[in-house]
Amino acid sequence: MSADTLRLGPHGAERRTAAVARHLRDIEAALADLPTDQAGVRIRGAEQLRDVLSVDGAVGALAAQTLGPAARPVRAVLFDKSPATNWSLAWHQDRTICVETRRDSPGFGPWSIKAGMQHVAPPFDLLARMVTVRVHLDDVPADNAPLLIAPGSHLKGRVPLDRIEEVVTKCGVFACEAEAGDVWLYSTPILHASNAAESPRRRHVLQIDYSADDLPGGLRWLGV
Repeated sequence: MSADTLRLGPHGAERRTAAVARHLRDIEAALADLPTDQAGVRIRGAEQLRDVLSVDGAVGALAAQTLGPAARPVRAVLFDKSPATNWSLAWHQDRTICVETRRDSPGFGPWSIKAGMQHVAPPFDLLARMVTVRVHLDDVPADNAPLLIAPGSHLKGRVPLDRIEEVVTKCGVFACEAEAGDVWLYSTPILHASNAAESPRRRHVLQIDYSADDLPGGLRWLGV
């Protein structure tokens, strides 16, 4: 299996080579004032990103190819790994979404606050319809902590914590290497992990979750 043969539907991941290479300077400028000493910074109110993340923009158009014209960015995080912040992350699924305010609704919960923002675990089928877009602002070769995925694990439903290792073993592990300007698309609930870099260098990645769904029961996406 290679990056060129992975597809979003069957494998849960797909690479778009140099998809935003022409827009890197603008994206980096929009992120320039964010902290660089944190593993992940949730982004809210970044007006400079609005055009590139919209369905007519370089990033949003990639999500819209899968989700259709109703696709919208519903959460964004800047992951900034460097020699000073060379962290690792165990295998897991992304299981929460970010909403404006808490409104109890069937199938939604538990609730949590992250970075001052209201998060909730939605029904799994909502997550399964979402797409996560990772925009690479630096080269990510094998020794600079590429994202690790378990291809096909997005089709296994909500994986209990005590079965994650078993599912990863059955699905196998793929390292999503990238060059600056590449974009990886993922099915949001795919099992993934990140090791500490063997040769730590700057590796910052803008990650955006997209959905085409409206939320029920008066819930509203917080958005980007």
